[in-house]
Amino acid sequence: MKIIILGAGQVGHSVAANLVSEANDITVVDSNPEHLLSLSERYDLRTIVGIASYPSVLAKAGAKDADMIIAVTNSDEINMIACQVAYTLFHTPTKIARVRNNEYLNSTALFSQEALPIDVLISPEEIVTQYVERLITFPGALQVLDFADGKAQMVAVSTHSNGPLAGKRLSELTTILPGIEIRVVAIFRSGESIIPDGNTEIRVNDEVFFIGAPKHIRSLLKTIRNMEKMAKRIIIAGGGHIGLRLAKVLENRFQVKLIEINSQRAQAVSEELIKTVVLQGDVADEELLLEENIENTDVFCAMTNADEANIISAMLAKRLGASKVMALINRASYVDLVQSNMIDVAISPQQTTIGSLLAHIRKADVVVVHALRKGAAEAIEAIAHGDASSSKVVGRKIDEIKLPSSASIGAIVRNEDVIIAHHDTVIEAEDHIILLVADKKQVSEVEKLFQVDITFL
Repeated sequence: MKIIILGAGQVGHSVAANLVSEANDITVVDSNPEHLLSLSERYDLRTIVGIASYPSVLAKAGAKDADMIIAVTNSDEINMIACQVAYTLFHTPTKIARVRNNEYLNSTALFSQEALPIDVLISPEEIVTQYVERLITFPGALQVLDFADGKAQMVAVSTHSNGPLAGKRLSELTTILPGIEIRVVAIFRSGESIIPDGNTEIRVNDEVFFIGAPKHIRSLLKTIRNMEKMAKRIIIAGGGHIGLRLAKVLENRFQVKLIEINSQRAQAVSEELIKTVVLQGDVADEELLLEENIENTDVFCAMTNADEANIISAMLAKRLGASKVMALINRASYVDLVQSNMIDVAISPQQTTIGSLLAHIRKADVVVVHALRKGAAEAIEAIAHGDASSSKVVGRKIDEIKLPSSASIGAIVRNEDVIIAHHDTVIEAEDHIILLVADKKQVSEVEKLFQVDITFL
């Protein structure tokens, strides 16, 4: 595909890095030459310096024959106008825009072909908020991913020496987890992926990915975490876009406190929140955290705009007794450095956002994509179409499907039912197939499996 990315900031950089490795023709536009230089030195792509919404700049970038424009600059207005220009002047087929401000997002009539012709709206703040909310709702999980509109979920957990999984073979799980219908789709051990079978042994510190219906995922987490208690008390550090959104979605179910260093912002946030206690102060102030009973806090969420403040405050909160700490970290190099050390969950906005974009770029009928392991792996939901003569998957048992070596089918969503995949499970037309592909380089092979023969009508 020929794709133009508008904006070379953190999101644009992450999008470019993910797409350039997939044989796409990528052009990146930004007004800052230094941002573009950093990209061009690392990746095989074109760069254009200029204002992303200007017709002349889009023309120079090749908008006339582009398949897609992804507008992810830091300006909502530039992103929206760029999509309008691409539609009106260049008839670009697919237009994706990052829009953050609720003033726009709450006015859905704006985003139509008759108004602002944007095909896909991306709000990283909303995506991160939903991601963190799921982690709080599922204690003990490192990741919780939704598929088929929430009918199925994939969860990642780290195994501990005193837990029930360590040292057990996968064939023993039905005994350890009676009545819980789940499947292990992948294990990551010391950075390497393992495609599991019944003889695979789970070891301490393995990152294990399970899939199943939400009720079974909840039962799984309760069992392996010895009925780890649900969170009650939450402290959010930072009252920016994400901190405010998170407080809004949590305050009716949890006891929430929010700390914001800027007095004017703290006042504005307090006026938007109903039950949340808003405090003006430094998130890394040990005395303030102690005064707010950090030792009795179930989850501390560091969501400021500064990576360093998030890392320091989360590590401090953990040392002072918070049960679980999460930190929002933009720099990818920091994520592996801090996670599983003093910080329980390091959240990368770029990685949580990239899946929303990839689902619109994938071939075949791929409806959901979640990027895993810094983009090295993917969890995919694809819909099977056709019949036994036109499809490589429909009408076949799973062990008859020629999956690439790093891919594993975990579950099938058929109408309202979640079917755990077994070797003799037969795929039917319109099934939603959920796979984990441990090596992203093999995603194109998975896409080809779900492409219907051109003669199918």
